[in-house]
Order: sequence, then structure tokens, then C-alpha cells
Amino acid sequence: MSRNGYIDRVNRVIDHIHANAGERLSLDVLADVAAMSPYHWHRVYHAMTGETCAQTVRRIRLYRAGVKLIETGDPVEVIARDVGYPVLRSFNRAFADLYGLTPQAFRVRGARPRTFKPNAPTGDLQMLDTQITDVPTRRMAALRHKGAYSEISRTFAKLSAQLAEANAFAHVRGMAAVYFDDPMVTPEPELTSDAGALLADGATVPEGLTDLTLPEGKVARFEHRGPYTGLPAAYTWIYATWLPESGEELDDFPSYEVYVNSPLDTAPDDLVTHIFVPLR
Repeated sequence: MSRNGYIDRVNRVIDHIHANAGERLSLDVLADVAAMSPYHWHRVYHAMTGETCAQTVRRIRLYRAGVKLIETGDPVEVIARDVGYPVLRSFNRAFADLYGLTPQAFRVRGARPRTFKPNAPTGDLQMLDTQITDVPTRRMAALRHKGAYSEISRTFAKLSAQLAEANAFAHVRGMAAVYFDDPMVTPEPELTSDAGALLADGATVPEGLTDLTLPEGKVARFEHRGPYTGLPAAYTWIYATWLPESGEELDDFPSYEVYVNSPLDTAPDDLVTHIFVPLR
């Protein structure tokens, strides 16, 4: 898919929000409008626009409310419902946070609402060594992690203890993690990921762990070198710069990481992480 193809999908979603401001506009609904996997769509949208889908929905709803306040005499509570705020108190708070005035004071002032242009990523984003390749099916003994991705190390520690107790390390061929949510749009306590050990063919998954399959097929593999704290910037480059220019289209499976070495015996600057993004 070309850059224009991704821009068209972004614009399609923005048009849908404008036309349906009062309707339910969940993240999954907007991913459907974009005809993209929800695993990736929100990262693409944020990387290309500089704001999340939820921030766009809020901005457009409140802008439309501001126009209605100036151009109509409709009661504030009616306007709030029309733009998707069934609870008046929530509308008043959101409106004041954006425009610095209550809806009533905004109406008295009589000036049309200003528009806000989000700041798309600028500057020198990190460029990564990239390879388009095909990978075989891989199995992973996985342990579910809930919460901040930066704290997944504690789940890896639990995973390692379970593998050791089962004498399963002889069948481990590496460590990996699958990240199911975008931390820009999902509340931190709800973030879901799987810490896992890649298994040799025919290996049995120890009791208490999940047998997770990483699908075969076409992927983009990105090599990140350095501390794990640099990974968010790597994902921004992938979705904001590389993907729109690549001509590739994302598949319906989340991105995942394979850790070439370990922070237990490797200096942060020497850590190597392979990021895999499934493609069609």
C-alpha cells in the first residue's frame, strides 16, 4: 500500500468521525472504518497524525459543539447529547479543558471555536535496519502479562522460574514477547502482552504456560540496538515513516519482539531486539 493509501484511510476515519460525532466511536469501530487490523491501526493513526483516535474524536466533538453553541439557540444539554456526551457534567468538563471556558461562557463570548492541529512526529526518528522475509511457524511457551510493557521483565522472571522447575530450558530457542495493545490508546492497567520462550520443534509446553503460535508468513524484521527504553521511538519510525513508504500492508496479527541477547549479561547499549511486523 502506498503512502497515499494510508493517508486515504486516515482521512476516511476523520470523515466518519465528523459525520457520526454523536454515535459510538470505539477504537474497534474506527479500525473497521479504516479496514485495518485493530492490532496496528491505532499505531498507524497516531504515528501519522500526532494524536490518538480518541483524541481526534474528542477534538471534533467539542469543535462541533462550539459551532452549535454560537450558531444555534439549542440548550447546552441538547448540544452535548448531539455530539456524543450524554452526561452534561462530562461535557462541561471536557469543553472547559479544551477551550478554557464553560459552554455557557463560550456562547456569551460569541466567537467561533478555533481548530487545533495535532503535531505529527517531526525531527530525526530512529532508522532501523530492515529486512522483508518469510518466517516459519514458531511456538512459544507464554505467560500473560497485564500492565505496563516496561514492567514485563517481572513476568519473564516468573516464566523462567516455571521453565526451570519443569526442566524445560533445554528446549528453549530464545525469548520473545507479543504485544497486543497500543500503549498510546489503552489504559496502562489494561495493556496485554505475552512473555514467552521460543520452543524447539516437538517440545512440550510446561504445565501452567500457554501454547502460543507465531504464524508463518511474510514479515518485516527490524533490528533495534540499544536500551529497551528506545523501543517506543523505534515503533514510531516503523509506523510513521517506514510503513507508508514501504508499499506494504499489515496483516491481522500483532507485532512481536525477539530478544537476541539478555539484559542479565549484556550492557544496555549492546542489547539487540528484533521487531517483527506481520505483512500480507
